[in-house]
Amino acid sequence: MSPLVLFTFVIGYFLLLLGVAWYTSRNSDNDSFFIGNRNSNWMLVAFGMVGTTLSGVTFVSVPGNVGSINFYYFQLVLGYVLGYLVISFVLLPLYYRMNLTSIYTYLASRFGVNAHRAGAFFFILSRTLGPRPVFIWSSTFFSYLFWIGSVFLFWLLHSLSCC
Repeated sequence: MSPLVLFTFVIGYFLLLLGVAWYTSRNSDNDSFFIGNRNSNWMLVAFGMVGTTLSGVTFVSVPGNVGSINFYYFQLVLGYVLGYLVISFVLLPLYYRMNLTSIYTYLASRFGVNAHRAGAFFFILSRTLGPRPVFIWSSTFFSYLFWIGSVFLFWLLHSLSCC
């Protein structure tokens, strides 16, 4: 496939996305963007959550990288599952109870503007660096953290049982 044809498809895809976004957002405001006016089907929300974590890059690049990165990507998949559980059973009830839009509004109301900014900074930093440095760092870090935590827990239980 020639680069011109490929470039034409990419530009056409972006134009199609912009057209759909413009058409569907004509009568929208912030509430409809962030929380769907609290009138969304649960299946729509579920597919939206999964769709935001996956992308075309996931299906194209991950199978090719499995041999070279030794299933480090599986850590990310396990993190998604754990994250979805925390969101479902901790954050969503909190959001509905406090009428929140995002975790940043909770951080700002509970801990102040500095916590809001720190959370936003670390989110942007994690999106900028990408997952690959985190996988390599986290596998080594968590193995050390496991042993340090185990020694600390053993010391704590031992000191509590002595006194």
